[in-house]
Amino acid sequence: MRAYLVTVVGAVLFSGAPVWAQVPAPPKIWTVAASAGLALTHGNKDSSTVNAAYDLTYDPRTRNVVKSDALLIRGKTEGELNASRFGHNIRDEFKLTTRTFVFGQNQYLRDEFKNIDYLIAPGGGVGLKLFDTMQTRLAVDVGAGGVWEKNPDVDVRSSGAVTASEKLSQTLTATTTLTQSISALWKTKEWDDSLYTFGVGVSATISARTQLKVEVLETYKNLPPIPTIKKQDVAVLMAIVYKI
Repeated sequence: MRAYLVTVVGAVLFSGAPVWAQVPAPPKIWTVAASAGLALTHGNKDSSTVNAAYDLTYDPRTRNVVKSDALLIRGKTEGELNASRFGHNIRDEFKLTTRTFVFGQNQYLRDEFKNIDYLIAPGGGVGLKLFDTMQTRLAVDVGAGGVWEKNPDVDVRSSGAVTASEKLSQTLTATTTLTQSISALWKTKEWDDSLYTFGVGVSATISARTQLKVEVLETYKNLPPIPTIKKQDVAVLMAIVYKI
């Protein structure tokens, strides 16, 4: 017993910190963030907008990482629907080196006000991590695959597809993070029939598990199904994010 105490005390004195304080926390395999927001206006016009989202990463500390995210936006003005959009993505990345990876993914979009009943785009490609530090994460990728789009009163249209994307996460302060993303999809049967998404947001820490996030999301469809539909939609989202 005396020898054990001497060993422990000696370790503490040598390291300058308790032995148990040096044991690192086990790495997280699952990272999940769920968010929800609500905006209400009352006066000349009554309106309400809700948004809900999740962002999931499964990283078992091997060469494979699975990522998935989804976003729902739904709004009404004077009781009439004026926004209805749902997007979902899932991706499996396989690391080739510390900076390069290959991936397979599937993208899904439903947007009632762009007359998109559904758009499904499976594919794969290669990516590069330009920066990968605790403060800055920046990655770009290109890929190819197929796309199927269904519009009201029109048969499903299929085509080959080329995709590209860029994602940035930048820590500004100990409590503030800037995020930015761009994605593009071009149909090989008609290159002008393309879809672009741009997002930029700022998150501020409220507590150890919660954040307040403000994000601007822009969607641009270069060839809408009918000429009366605007090519561009912009949404400003505010939400509370809960991290697990």
